[in-house]
Amino acid sequence: MNILDISQNITCTDAVDFIKSGKLLSLSEADTLRLQKVRDYLDEKSKNLSTPIYGINTGFGSLCNTAVAGEDLQTLQENLLLSHACGMGEEVPSHLVKLMLLLKIRGVLYGNSGVQPATAELLIKLYNHNILPVVYTQGSLGASGDLAPLSHLCLPLFGHGEVNFQGKRMESIEALHACKLQPVKLSSKEGLALINGTQFMSAYATWCVAEGERLMERSLGIAALSLDAYDGRIEPFDELIHAARPHAGQRYAARRMRELLSGSSIATQSKAHVQDPYSFRCIPQVVGASFDALAHVKKVVETELNAVTDNPLIFMEEDKIISGGNFHGQPLALVLDFLAIGLAETGSISERRTYKLIGGQRGLPAYLAPDAGLNSGYMIPQYTAASIVSQNKQLCTPASIDSIDSSNGQEDHVSMGANAATKCLRVLDNLQKILGIEWLTAAQALDLRRPLKSSDLVESLYDELRAEIPYHATDVYQSERMRKAASMV
Repeated sequence: MNILDISQNITCTDAVDFIKSGKLLSLSEADTLRLQKVRDYLDEKSKNLSTPIYGINTGFGSLCNTAVAGEDLQTLQENLLLSHACGMGEEVPSHLVKLMLLLKIRGVLYGNSGVQPATAELLIKLYNHNILPVVYTQGSLGASGDLAPLSHLCLPLFGHGEVNFQGKRMESIEALHACKLQPVKLSSKEGLALINGTQFMSAYATWCVAEGERLMERSLGIAALSLDAYDGRIEPFDELIHAARPHAGQRYAARRMRELLSGSSIATQSKAHVQDPYSFRCIPQVVGASFDALAHVKKVVETELNAVTDNPLIFMEEDKIISGGNFHGQPLALVLDFLAIGLAETGSISERRTYKLIGGQRGLPAYLAPDAGLNSGYMIPQYTAASIVSQNKQLCTPASIDSIDSSNGQEDHVSMGANAATKCLRVLDNLQKILGIEWLTAAQALDLRRPLKSSDLVESLYDELRAEIPYHATDVYQSERMRKAASMV
């Protein structure tokens, strides 16, 4: 598909796969014509303005009633980006900056923003040449758009700010010249169109949904490995149970567990125990609920991906320029908090399975160490998982319940969606580490069950890990192995 074809909706996976693919962007003739028509309309409209229109011939925020003379409109737009580029904290990772660029380009192509074709072209060239603006994680309230991060993203368009290019951090003008690119001169409203929008929040949300889906699927495979390593029972995944409580995520997780364990000699052998702990028995109910949460979040985020979120918006056919609030991040803030909770719970139940595997139960040695005492085995990897799980709980305090007055009271309710976004990414990264520790622990426990065999699917997951990280009977340097397992997740 053409990722810039705004007549087609894109998904989170589409966007993430595209930035990973290395494919280039191009502006079609239809895109250029659409942008130019709207720009011509806006320029003509601006000549005859007898009343102020926000962001076109006025100041910004609480300065919305301050008129700006026509000869100063270009300076107004550039001043807007310079004054609003107030980010602090860590740099946004390069893959998320690329995603921000992609989403900003798509957003302006709808033709409601008044951006010149030349501005859209230069955004595309930044993307194609991997001239990635230096953007910071702190500074957005998630309300009047992601003002600070998007200002940093778009400063290079007129030769300001810093970028990462060819492995170096440099002034943007230096990178532009290296690629024989010229800065643009921003016209009326363009600056506001570029920084009013939810592309910071949306980029994080898109990544967290797409990668979250992948990790959630991975979590079920690792859970199946743990179940057989613990000599768990397969009956709790029977379809009859889940048809009686037919939540979609629960039924899906149960079905996947049945598929993953199909053909396992361990799962079908007679058991001395009647029941398993909840962390095994309730995988469909717990992880399934997180799948349901993810499905809801995905629906909201993908609506945002295919929307116009700046302000004011131009409706040329209706001859209207309307100031509203599509930049407000509340829809994303709520679901990013929800997604963080769902991902954290998947990590929480994973750590509990790790804890059970090292407990010296069901014929397994304490801490999975054949000579426990002399060796500590997997005692401390579980500590690490517990520490990360606890951090995730702390990160799951909702950002979206907070608000703070800004811009002299003009912006009196904000979403804090940007903070929800950065927190959610940390939870996602932590989940990867927790699952890596469970995978490592479960493989060690399965080794101690040999010569019994699990299913083909579970054994292939075991083989995948063992191809990189060998079994050990005596203590080894664990941190390196844990980081390797996390990266393999």
